[in-house]
Amino acid sequence: MKLAFLGLGVMGFPMAGHLQKAGHNVTVYNRNAEKSATWVAAHGGASAATPREAAAGADIVLMCVGNDNDVRSVVYGDAGALAGMKAGAILIDHTTASAELARELDAAAKAQGKRFIDAPVSGGQAGAENGKLGIMCGGDQTTFDAASDVLNVYAKALVRIGDAGAGQLTKMVNQICIAGLVQALSEALAFAQKSGIDAKLVLEVISKGAAQSWQMENRGNTMVDGKFDFGFAVDWMRKDLGICLEEAKRNGARLPVTALVDQFYADIQQMGGGRLDTSSLIKRLA
Repeated sequence: MKLAFLGLGVMGFPMAGHLQKAGHNVTVYNRNAEKSATWVAAHGGASAATPREAAAGADIVLMCVGNDNDVRSVVYGDAGALAGMKAGAILIDHTTASAELARELDAAAKAQGKRFIDAPVSGGQAGAENGKLGIMCGGDQTTFDAASDVLNVYAKALVRIGDAGAGQLTKMVNQICIAGLVQALSEALAFAQKSGIDAKLVLEVISKGAAQSWQMENRGNTMVDGKFDFGFAVDWMRKDLGICLEEAKRNGARLPVTALVDQFYADIQQMGGGRLDTSSLIKRLA
């Protein structure tokens, strides 16, 4: 297929690379043109100066940018992706954004005879690099089916949850779970260290029982070592939790632990750790 990929951050860069390697004809766009040139040098394909130019003639336009405003900046306007997309083409948003935005983009695409899927991902930078992401989708079944082969290039799990916005709501559930897990793991490891026992030996045994989690398996030892220069940044987690808390105001859900952990992440930011991995929560307890 002829594809466009907008946004070449730590996630988008390898995701677009997987698509090109799979035999698709990929044109990329990034606000920093040097990043686009680096991607083309590494993977082939082509780059464009605007989202509109990248999207021109594409069967599917995929994007992975920062937040709601970033999405709007590459989708709308004379230089935006929608203006360049052909009738029937599919716009897929991998950004973790609001469900409200997803519904807005779905309506905007349909008004122009185009299609939309919100498809936030889980699995972090490692999942993007290894092509093993969890992709949770919102959109109509026919559009999802048409895009599935492309998305499966870097999917470990690909599921349509429901109509537009359902993918973003599912990602919110994911982030709520992670926030609580990281705080609990931080408290547990800090407790082990204060008790004078070998925290890594503790992890070795409890990771084989009911306490086991992805966070424990992938971040436990690095938390003990005080290493946080990788993975998903605190700044982005706070953005995501803000989306969760705003949605909870709309739907009436109660998120007391999530709200508290969000403030703990604010403490990490004040300590200068905004770009550290989310597992840096343990630094508050040192």
